[in-house]
Amino acid sequence: MTGTDTGTGTGTPGPPPRPAAPGPVAVAARPVVTGVGVLSAAGRGLTALTEAAAHGKAAFTEVTRFDVTGRRTTRAALLPGTVPLASTFPLARAVLEAIGQAGRQAGLTAAEGAAMPVLLALHSDGRTRATADAVAAGVRAHWGAPGVTRVYTGACVAAATAVADAAALVAAGRHERVLVAAGHLVEPGVFAVFDAGRALARDGELRPFSAGRTGTLLGDAAVAVLVESAPAAERRSAPALARLAGWGRTGDAHHVCRPEPDGTGVARAIEAALGRAGITPDQVGYVNANGTGSELADRAEATALHTVFGPHTDRLPVSSSKSVHGHALEASALLELAVTVGALESGLTPVNAGWLGPDPDVRLGLVLDGPHTTRPDYALTLNSAFGGANTALLLAAA
Repeated sequence: MTGTDTGTGTGTPGPPPRPAAPGPVAVAARPVVTGVGVLSAAGRGLTALTEAAAHGKAAFTEVTRFDVTGRRTTRAALLPGTVPLASTFPLARAVLEAIGQAGRQAGLTAAEGAAMPVLLALHSDGRTRATADAVAAGVRAHWGAPGVTRVYTGACVAAATAVADAAALVAAGRHERVLVAAGHLVEPGVFAVFDAGRALARDGELRPFSAGRTGTLLGDAAVAVLVESAPAAERRSAPALARLAGWGRTGDAHHVCRPEPDGTGVARAIEAALGRAGITPDQVGYVNANGTGSELADRAEATALHTVFGPHTDRLPVSSSKSVHGHALEASALLELAVTVGALESGLTPVNAGWLGPDPDVRLGLVLDGPHTTRPDYALTLNSAFGGANTALLLAAA
């Protein structure tokens, strides 16, 4: 279940009309992030991921956990060490480790987690239910939560959809806190499908928005984020890492795989997030773009950014952290949210790694060297998925 808000379009020429932006979230119920746990190809913990992203240290390596003989591409961003895919619930164990990191950072007790919904984003396959059940057992045993409330399988916006739902639940006062978790491990079936579909980069490097880009590369990730109301966090003396200021979700209704060329859906998602926060485009100081390295998707996303930010686009720092940690599919949005939280905390903007030269159809203010120091008040993280789903999450510095 994804629970996404969609814009269906009308089938008539030209972009659909833009809906009125939602009003700002009530101050008393503003959702904040109090805990982040992450396992990625950069290592364990948010610090390792933040450092890798800020310095543009791409983590792609040769795949050895399964046979890639005969594949066009043989590289991915993998967790350090050996991950035995044939063992019992390796992904569930990784997700539970990330949840443990987030819970400890937030100072969460089992009593405080007793009524906490758990929203989980996973790839949909024959192991999804077993993985979700294993995660549910772990959160019941260690964090007091009743189990996994909902599983999201909506492709590459799954985790962002879960975050938006969590923020809405907190902002509406329905729950004081919601745990969002997600996981993806590079495995032979999905790798083969992406390779056969010529979606993976032929040269083994993910080069978002760059001339000469040839596709994406897959990556491992297990991520957890604790979303709380600001008053609840203050009562627990739990410091906020960032504030979830706005969120937007739209649908292109254009093509099952290809993005709408003018990026209308992405633009509407951004506008919805900004409208919900009550801010103007020029107040955004960084964008962690979807940036998969796809020729068509990168161009459409760049067009959307120009549509929303206009003359501010040239001065807006943009990068895709996928260039460092790879594309983690259903977990990608939560991994990139973690990167963006780390950037706001550290003041180090992630580098758009793998860049070879300018694409005249892109024209963005890409962050091409690092570490690049800045202290934005607001940062966006964007995601898009097959089927035309788009999400925008707007973070404010704590």
